[in-house]
Amino acid sequence: MATDWLGSVVSINCGMTLGVYQGEVSSVDHSSQTISLRQPYHNGVRCPVPEVTFSAMDIKELKFLDIQNTANKPSSGQGATTEASITASGRHGQSNRVSQPHVTSSSSHSSTAPITILRRAPTGSSNSRGGTQATQKKNGVRNGGAGGPMRPKDDECFRDGAEEDLDTDFDFEGNLALFDKAAVFSQIDGTNGNRSQHLSAQGEHKHQNYRHDENILEVKPVAYRQITVPQHGGKEYCTDSGLVVPSVPYELHKRLLAAAERRGLTLERRLETIGVCSCQMALTLLGGPNRLTPKNVHQKPTVVLLCGPHIQGAQGISCGRHLANHEVEVILFLPNFLKMQESVTSEVTLYSRTSGKQVASLKDLPTSPVDLVINCLDCHENRLLREQSWYQSAADWANSNRAPVLSIDPAVNEQRQDIEAKWTLSLGLPLPLTETESRVYLCDIGIPKLVFQEVGISYHSPFGCKFVIPLHSP
Repeated sequence: MATDWLGSVVSINCGMTLGVYQGEVSSVDHSSQTISLRQPYHNGVRCPVPEVTFSAMDIKELKFLDIQNTANKPSSGQGATTEASITASGRHGQSNRVSQPHVTSSSSHSSTAPITILRRAPTGSSNSRGGTQATQKKNGVRNGGAGGPMRPKDDECFRDGAEEDLDTDFDFEGNLALFDKAAVFSQIDGTNGNRSQHLSAQGEHKHQNYRHDENILEVKPVAYRQITVPQHGGKEYCTDSGLVVPSVPYELHKRLLAAAERRGLTLERRLETIGVCSCQMALTLLGGPNRLTPKNVHQKPTVVLLCGPHIQGAQGISCGRHLANHEVEVILFLPNFLKMQESVTSEVTLYSRTSGKQVASLKDLPTSPVDLVINCLDCHENRLLREQSWYQSAADWANSNRAPVLSIDPAVNEQRQDIEAKWTLSLGLPLPLTETESRVYLCDIGIPKLVFQEVGISYHSPFGCKFVIPLHSP
C-alpha cells in the first residue's frame, strides 16, 4: 500500500530549474499522481514551509534514503497500491529481486512516466573489496567487529557507498544564491543594536564598538593638551596620537636647558643622548635593517656631516661617531677654526678614534650625491656665521648635492633657511621654526618632569615608548 512508505526519507530531483528536495514522505496520492514531503530541504537548505507536494510530471528522479521497515507495520486501506522492483547484483553476480515501490502518472501524451528508484549495483566479483562488504552485510556482522548485528548508523558509516548516485554534480552557484547575505547581516546588526540599548539602559559605556587600538577599560576622556607653557612660541604641533605640543621661544628653551644642567643633566650627557637619538633617526632614514646588514657590505651608506665650532656642531659630531660605529661611511666637514668650544674639541677627539673621515675643505667632499647630509652649521647664539664665506659655501654644496638633508637643532630664522632640509630634529620642545616643507621631529633629551616645572612648564611626556616622534601641524 502507498501508506507503507509514509515516514521514509527520500530525495527528489526535479531538474535544473526546481532543484533537489529531501524530506520525509507524508502522503502519496495515486489518483492525482502526487507525493508530499514534510520538513523538506531544498538544495541542502531548510525550506521555510513545513510541507511541499510534487507532481509526477516534475520529478526526474526519486531515491529512497531511509526506507521504513514495513514488515511490522500494519497495512492501511488508504491510498493506492504501488509496486516496482529493481535488480541488485550479489557477490557471485546472481540476481535478487527486491520489492520497491513506484508511482505511475499520465503525461500529456497519454503515456505512463514512472517515478524510478535507482540503485547502483556493487562492482561484482572482480572487486574483492565490494564482495567482502556485501558478505559482511549479508551475515549481519559489523565492520571490524565480530558476533554483533550491524546498527543502522554503522551501516551508514561503513558501507561501500554503492547506493550513492555520484552522477549529479552539486549546484554550488544555486546553493550560494539561497544565502541571503543582506538579511543575515541585518539580523546581526539588529542583535548588536538591541544589546547596545540594553547596556545603555544599565548605565554602562555608550560606545560598544571599539577599534583594535582602543582601550576598552578607558573610563575618562583623554586630555590632549597635557603640556602648557608660560610663554608660547606662536605655533603648535600634535603627535600621532593627537597630543598637543606647543612651541617655545628660544629664551625659554635656553632657561630650560640651564635648569637641567643645574640639576645634573650636564652638557656631556645631553650631547651623548642627542647623538644616540639622532643616529637612530638617521639609521632609519638610511633604510634601517633593509640597508644595514652584514650581507650588504658592498653598499654601505655614505653620510656627510656639516658642523660648525659650537654646541650644535658638537651634537652633529656625536651623531657621526655613533653612525661610524654602525658601519656607516661618515665624512665630517669641520673647517680649521682658530677657536672652537671645548665640547667640540672633546667630540672631535672621540670621533677620530672611529673609521670616520674628517675634512676641512669643501673640495674634499664628494661630488656625486650621497645618501644623507646632516646639517649642524647653525648656531642659536651667533647669527653672524651665516654671513661668512665658509658657511655659504657649505650651504651651496648641500643644496647642489641633491641628497636629502637632516637638520639637527636648527636656529630660529624668521626670514629663510639657507639649507633646504627634508627633516628637522628639535630637542625637548620645538622652537617656532620657519614655515617650510620640512618634516619636524622631536627628540627626548632626558629632562626630568620637575625641571620643566621649575621654569613654569606643566609637562607630561608625549613620547610614549619612543625617543624620537614626528610632529604634525594641526
